Amino acid sequence: MRIIFSRKGFDSTAGGGPSPIIDGRPVSLPIPDTKGLSRTTYGSLGLGDLTSKASRGKYGAKELCHHDPMFLDDGTVMLGQCSSSQGHLSKQGVGPGDVFLFFGLFEGDATGGKHHRIFGWMNIAAVVEVSKADELDSHVQRAISVDHPHFIGMHAGNDAVYFGLGGTASRASDALRLTVPGGPVGLWRRPPWLERGGITYFADKDENWPAPDRMYRVGNGQEFVANVGERSVPRKWLDQIIAEIKAS
Repeated sequence: MRIIFSRKGFDSTAGGGPSPIIDGRPVSLPIPDTKGLSRTTYGSLGLGDLTSKASRGKYGAKELCHHDPMFLDDGTVMLGQCSSSQGHLSKQGVGPGDVFLFFGLFEGDATGGKHHRIFGWMNIAAVVEVSKADELDSHVQRAISVDHPHFIGMHAGNDAVYFGLGGTASRASDALRLTVPGGPVGLWRRPPWLERGGITYFADKDENWPAPDRMYRVGNGQEFVANVGERSVPRKWLDQIIAEIKAS
């Protein structure tokens, strides 16, 4: 099994600022649509005012957003990926049975500071290559029905959409916070099962692993893959994280 830490939502580059925590709940703001392949506005998602505030007025209710990942009311989750990020997922063998943990940049928890935190998850059930998609496939039909942006138009030659079950957190609990108390943002609490160099892009260098319980998130990549195989300890940790996300 693989656990994928997947960076999504607003940040200082995409959108202009962190996503907010409103009444104790993390609200991940989708990034702006830059490809003209969206039919969804921030306003249609009820995020117009929050987006305007987070982007300092650059984006608002009328602007189109890249609504991805999608979390539907019945627990279905859809995530599109393409280009080098999809190439990386494919090379790592990511597929059914693996789990995405979605994280992003947020502001507004008890510390008041900017930080990374996990806000959602998906257990992968199927992967569809958009260029080979069968319109009669139930996954494809569902994605088309909700205007998933990767089925409105190809985003790249190696475009793919991941389908599964999952959900989002209803509270900004400390257990889902990745950034250490006091920051900096990129200094994370290292999961106890994660061995040095055991996740892609985090090279086995001292600067990436400053202490037994710390790790620095590297660069601005989107998908960081930890192949945990059949090990019980990371699976137990994952179960605890998912349970925390599900807690109301």
